[in-house]
Amino acid sequence: MPMNLVKHITLCEVGLRDGLQNEASALTTEEKIRTVNALTEAGFPVIEVGSFVSPKAVPQMADTDDVFRGITRKSDVEYRALIANARGVDRAAACGCKKVKLNVSASTAHNLANLNCTPAESVARFAECVAKAREASIGISGSISMAFGSPWDREIPVETVKEIVRAYLAVGIDEISLSDASGMAYPTQVYSICEEMSRSFPEVTWWLHFHNTRGLGIANILAGMEAGFTRFDSAFAGVGGCPFVPGAAGNVSTEDLLHMCEEMGVETGINLDRALEISRSVVGILGHSTDSYLLRAGKSKDLIREIPTGQIKNQVKAKS
Repeated sequence: MPMNLVKHITLCEVGLRDGLQNEASALTTEEKIRTVNALTEAGFPVIEVGSFVSPKAVPQMADTDDVFRGITRKSDVEYRALIANARGVDRAAACGCKKVKLNVSASTAHNLANLNCTPAESVARFAECVAKAREASIGISGSISMAFGSPWDREIPVETVKEIVRAYLAVGIDEISLSDASGMAYPTQVYSICEEMSRSFPEVTWWLHFHNTRGLGIANILAGMEAGFTRFDSAFAGVGGCPFVPGAAGNVSTEDLLHMCEEMGVETGINLDRALEISRSVVGILGHSTDSYLLRAGKSKDLIREIPTGQIKNQVKAKS
C-alpha cells in the first residue's frame, strides 16, 4: 500500500535559537546575521532568529535585537523569535520583529514545580502578550513542549495537551506547535496524536518540533506527514539539545530532512546544497561535530562511482 504523503511541506529553521542557545560558545552577532541572510537566500520560508528572553538566563540570545536590526529581509519570509512575557513583545516591536512565539510545558508536574500553576493557567496569563502583539501588528503563535512525554511524567495524557490547546485558543492564539523537547516521541504515537489534534481542532495551524535524542526524529516527522501535517521545525547540522534531559541530542538535522524530502519527491522550496553549505559553516565556527548524517556521508546522488577497473580484470581472469 503506498504511503499517504503530503506533496509539500514548510520548514522553519530553528538552529539560530533552539540550537545555539545550548552551545557554550555561540556565533557572534555578525555571524548570526550572515547566517540568517544565507538561510533567506537558500529559500527558507520561516526562520527563528533568536529569542527575547533574559540575557542572564540565556546569554547566547542576548543579541537577538541587534541581529533583527542587521538582517536583510524578504517580504515572503517569516522571521520570528521566542518570547517569555510581554516584555518580549516590546523588544520585538522595537527591532522590527513581526512574529513571536510563546511556550508552555505540557508537564503539569514540571509547571507546578516551577511556576506553581498548571500549563493551562500559564497560557491564560499570555493574554497580555496577545493584546500587546496585536497593538503592534505582530503575529503570535504558541508552543507546547513535552507534548509527547516528559522526564517527570512519562507519557502526557492527550487530554492534558487538548486542555492547553483550548487555553491557547481562548486567548486568541490559533497557530500551535507540538514539541518533543525530551526526545521521547515515537512514530505511532505521533500519528495518533496528530490525527486526534487535527480532528478536534481543525481551526488550528499546526507545527511539529522533534529532537533526535533517540534517533526517531525523522521517523516522527514522516509519521506527522502521513497524518497530514505539513509544517515542521529543524536545525542546521542538527545542533541543539535540552539541558534537563540526560543525553539529549539536537533538533532534527535540516539537511537530513531536506535530503529525505528530495529523495521522496516532497517539495520544500529550499536549496539543499545551500543548506549544506550553511551547516558546514556553522559547524566550522562551533568547532565540533554535530548530529548530521548528511554532513558525514553526503547526498545519495553524489555516491555514484565507476566500478574499479582492477576488479573487472580480476573477474575476467577468474572466468578464463
